[in-house]
Amino acid sequence: MLIQILTHTPLYVWAILAFLVYRGTVAMRDRDVEVRKLAIIPAVMLVLSLQDMHAKFGLGGLALASWAVAAAGMALLAGLAGTSRLEASHVPGCVRVRGSRLPLVMMMAVFFTKYVASVALAVVPQLRHDTLVACAVCALFGVFNGWFIGRLVSDLASVRMLPAPATVAA
Repeated sequence: MLIQILTHTPLYVWAILAFLVYRGTVAMRDRDVEVRKLAIIPAVMLVLSLQDMHAKFGLGGLALASWAVAAAGMALLAGLAGTSRLEASHVPGCVRVRGSRLPLVMMMAVFFTKYVASVALAVVPQLRHDTLVACAVCALFGVFNGWFIGRLVSDLASVRMLPAPATVAA
């Protein structure tokens, strides 16, 4: 059965996995990043989650409520508990981001939640109408999205606290 699941997985799913692994490995090393690009991965993860929730359970009712509560709770925790991972960069318009394995872990969590839920619904289609399954899957997406959102908000607050870049007098 596992072989059938893997062989029936569309090729674009493996491309998404490859992209996420690549981005996660990039996030493991220190790097200079334009401030506006800090929002790319949180936005991608949000789109992947909401698209999957909409396709599987619809974007309403208890499914959306469980996502929203979990996302808000985790965003608050991640925003308050997160330590600053940013420092001033020598590259104009950029910040220096310390590397971490956690973004890779969280991206894989979103991907595999999406994948496992898709397989489960393909094998047992009536789960699509099970409120507990919908709420559990959507709450998981909410936790993951909340972490990305909370970290982004924390990063943007840190950017405001960084010293202004020195200007060269002409």
